[in-house]
Amino acid sequence: AGDRADVVRLGLSDARALLAHRLRGRPTRANFRTGHLTMCTMVPMRSVPHRVVCLLGLDDGVFPRQTHVDGDDVLARTPQVGEREPRAEDRQLFLDAVLAAEERLVVLYTGADERTGAERPPAVPLGELLDLLPDVVVRHPLQPFDGRNFVAGALGEPGPFSFDAAARSGAAALLEPRAAAGAFLDKPLAPREDAAVDLDDLVRFLEHPVRAFLRQRLGLTSVDEGEETEDAIPVEVKGLADWAVGDRLLRAGLAGVGRDAAVRAERLRGELPPGALGDAVVTPLARNVEDLVTKTAGLRAGDADALDVTVVLPDGSRLSGTVPGVHDDRIVRVEYSRLGAKHRVRAWVQLLALVAGRPGRDWRAATVGRGSDGPAMAGLVPPTPEDAVVALGTLVALYRLGLCEPLPLAPRTSSVYAERRRAGSPVAGAVAKAATEWRRSLNDGREIGDFDDAEHRRVWGDARLRDLLGQPAVRGEPFADEQHRFGQLARQVWDPLLDHEGMF
Repeated sequence: AGDRADVVRLGLSDARALLAHRLRGRPTRANFRTGHLTMCTMVPMRSVPHRVVCLLGLDDGVFPRQTHVDGDDVLARTPQVGEREPRAEDRQLFLDAVLAAEERLVVLYTGADERTGAERPPAVPLGELLDLLPDVVVRHPLQPFDGRNFVAGALGEPGPFSFDAAARSGAAALLEPRAAAGAFLDKPLAPREDAAVDLDDLVRFLEHPVRAFLRQRLGLTSVDEGEETEDAIPVEVKGLADWAVGDRLLRAGLAGVGRDAAVRAERLRGELPPGALGDAVVTPLARNVEDLVTKTAGLRAGDADALDVTVVLPDGSRLSGTVPGVHDDRIVRVEYSRLGAKHRVRAWVQLLALVAGRPGRDWRAATVGRGSDGPAMAGLVPPTPEDAVVALGTLVALYRLGLCEPLPLAPRTSSVYAERRRAGSPVAGAVAKAATEWRRSLNDGREIGDFDDAEHRRVWGDARLRDLLGQPAVRGEPFADEQHRFGQLARQVWDPLLDHEGMF
């Protein structure tokens, strides 16, 4: 809106914060005493008689107004007799509004938690009034499709309380026998006939097959609107915020920005606690980042380049895209995250694309992330160009299959299963190990793993690994010794990668 405004990228939370002031409610002239419905606060009409007075939102903790003493408010530190007291004023306003009702007084409070249904008490002044007037409380259902809305007399009225036909149909449907939840898809979708496949689409599919199916084929996504920026000064940083700080420091370090300058920029963002509290957060992060930058300097020697590749696959289709982060004959990627399955499979696909699309050079790939005691690296040595074309053909075939239905292929769980099988473990042992990656319990009672991914829950619900093992192995596909499709798919993706993974 300003003369010097620049076009910037805004998240939904940023837009809400910017528009809140412009879209806020503004006082306007009210048509009091016209016989129409008048909406207002308790202040202007507290003593004016009305036939019906309705008071909304008298919840405990909301009314009377809470008073928070600001540390900079000198007068609040030593209150004196006769000064304004908002809570006492609200109690007087409530009394005035009650006495202003001539025929009917309707008071509403939430009464139950919107999420859990737990009972919530009314505001203290209202509770005191109810102690003197027993049997005047009517508890309404939280949902409009509750059957009590359509039973005569159930909610204090001589007839049904609601007149919503759609909600009544919903209430009637609740009385029908419950049907078990069916499969996400009744049958696979028709395959897409694409003569060309984008390299980035293939990478995103192998990083998260179910998410790629939902987004690329169905157009469904789990949108995270983000949280609005807090006005309060932060006192701690943890979780994703901790990772975000470390990732920004790493990007700055890889770009050649000094440690002190990068840390100062983080402080100026306002997301770190002040003083010594901020030092306790940013110092170990900066140390980890400096370790990653220093120990990967040799791998990143030379200017980084992005190379375009096009590969003709065995079925005649083309795979094309761009491989970033190429230093001489090495693909190098440094992440602040812990080294995981998705990082390794991305490097593998990009290495295959370079070997098949630009033969004649000794291409290698290295992915570096955080380990338990310092930087951890996954290196890849190249296959022959012919083997690279065949491997890409297999992965593209899985990609096309995965755009027809959600495949029982979870990144971390599948990689653990394939690693155990390649090491000679029997199927039962590999499944037991993979089950701990799919779903495991923490000491605080929480469960984490691939199962808790938003897209996995959308397709499979609260599934156990045995639910993914229900699809039998497909005849004619590789790895016929596997007992289920989960194992076949895992080994098709991971066995060739594991054969070429190692130090270089």
